[in-house]
Amino acid sequence: MNKKEIRALRRPFIRELFRDNRFNLCMTVLAALLAAAGALTISWLIKEVADLISGDSPFGMGTLLLIAGGGIALYVIAWSLDSAFLTEFRTKAVKQYREYVFSRLMEKGIQAFSGENSSLYISALSNDVGTIEKDFIGQLQSVIQVGLTFIGALGLMLWYSPMLTLVAFGFSLLPIVVSVILGDRAAKAEKAVSDKKEIYTGMLKDALTGFSVIKSFKAEKNMARLHDDSNRAAAAASKTREKVNVHVGYASGIAGGILQFGVFFVAAALALSGKGGITAGTAIVFVQLLNYVLAPIQAFPVFFAGAKASFGLIGKLALALNKNIPDEGAHIEPHLNEGISVRDLGFAYEEGKPVLCGVDMEIRAGGCYALVGASGSGKSTILNLLMASSRDYQGGIFYDGTELKTVSAGSLYDLVSIIQQNVFVFNSTIRDNITLFSEFPDEEIDRAVQLSGLKKLIEEKGEAYLCGENGSGLSGGERQRISIARALLRKTPILFVDEATASLDAETSYGVLDAILRLDGYTRVIVTHDLDESILRRCTGLFALKNGTVSEQGTFEELMEEKGYFYSLFTVAQR
Repeated sequence: MNKKEIRALRRPFIRELFRDNRFNLCMTVLAALLAAAGALTISWLIKEVADLISGDSPFGMGTLLLIAGGGIALYVIAWSLDSAFLTEFRTKAVKQYREYVFSRLMEKGIQAFSGENSSLYISALSNDVGTIEKDFIGQLQSVIQVGLTFIGALGLMLWYSPMLTLVAFGFSLLPIVVSVILGDRAAKAEKAVSDKKEIYTGMLKDALTGFSVIKSFKAEKNMARLHDDSNRAAAAASKTREKVNVHVGYASGIAGGILQFGVFFVAAALALSGKGGITAGTAIVFVQLLNYVLAPIQAFPVFFAGAKASFGLIGKLALALNKNIPDEGAHIEPHLNEGISVRDLGFAYEEGKPVLCGVDMEIRAGGCYALVGASGSGKSTILNLLMASSRDYQGGIFYDGTELKTVSAGSLYDLVSIIQQNVFVFNSTIRDNITLFSEFPDEEIDRAVQLSGLKKLIEEKGEAYLCGENGSGLSGGERQRISIARALLRKTPILFVDEATASLDAETSYGVLDAILRLDGYTRVIVTHDLDESILRRCTGLFALKNGTVSEQGTFEELMEEKGYFYSLFTVAQR
């Protein structure tokens, strides 16, 4: 993707910083204008006071003191405006940017997001936002003020001595060249820091998510080593960035010093020679005004480097959010009248390594079916494909005769809900976790609570009970029942259950599956490792998978009578 296309992608993100925020920005610009006017008034006063001493000023001391009071008043008004509007501008800009990024993230499809590293987005909404706020938004008002002061100072310099102004610009070439060279290095260094912090954030996320695995396998030292390696890489990138920033600061300072001394030396020489109409006051005010000419030469490169780095971070995020699989396809009604047909289904995650081959299944509407088989036989893959996790499969998947590839994902999600082994529970109330922060009538929530088996929990702890981070205040069975209640509240006619009881004890596992089997009127497909006879006998049909294909299918009694693959699985599981 070329630079023009990337700029087009990041443009709406940048717009969010200023959306409905221009009044606050205008007030800060007004404050900058008043502060610049105050600064220039003080500079003018310095010249007039110096000339007053030498007898060259047309103004008296009283007039100059009155003007000085006006200059200070300008500063006070600017201060008041900044106090009222600058913080509001910065806070609103960051808030709107984060909200826009998150809304765009929520628009991504499951297929697109599942193939990405979520650490990129965590870093973008934390580390990168901090950089954008500090180096772009945070510097914008001060740079505007510096720019306005620069224009005013340049005007005064031209008024006092065009010749000396040309000399000043000649000396200014050195700082400008230094800024251009070092500014690009600063932007690259900032991007490197973002990349390394993204990797570190991902590593930290993995370590915390897999904490129990690390402890149980006594891998603490190995994880500490990985953490330290990632941390050192991030620190090294930060060190390089700081070095570049130091180089930018000192190089700009030295170049600015040469500019200031050179102009003052020429001004002094002209004043002593009596040429060019340069008075002592003019020489002194040129030194004062050079500070305002020098300020943008020092500030702009740092700002432009920060802005360039910020735009680079925004561009990287915009590219990631743009990588989405369009939700194309036909709309289907959220009803299942006949059933789901799987015909000659084949699928491979890697070319040449098929996971499924020639799978045929008929799932009648309103029935309850179980997919059983050894680990790696393809059970969860089938369920994922039924949820449109990928369209790169061979054969066909039909919902009431409509091929899944022709159905929009959004339309499918109105038809299907899924309960997975790892239920995510938000650090909020039980009610919020059931409703996922949406509004539902109380009677519908009560129905979902009753059918999912959550009534006892709510009677004991109440709907307002805080579940803790990822449901740490709940048992595994309670989290699964919340997942069932969520699905019931959505009222989708199809319910997929993917190893929902894998981490539960036998009694809790039976309770969860029993609650699912009691859901009359729903079409249920259950992937389970738990070959509990009392559960399997109640299923409409079983599909026994072996090496990516359906080895046997039928009711529990039929498969047991065949004494084939399922019979062997079941017999071994009872030992």
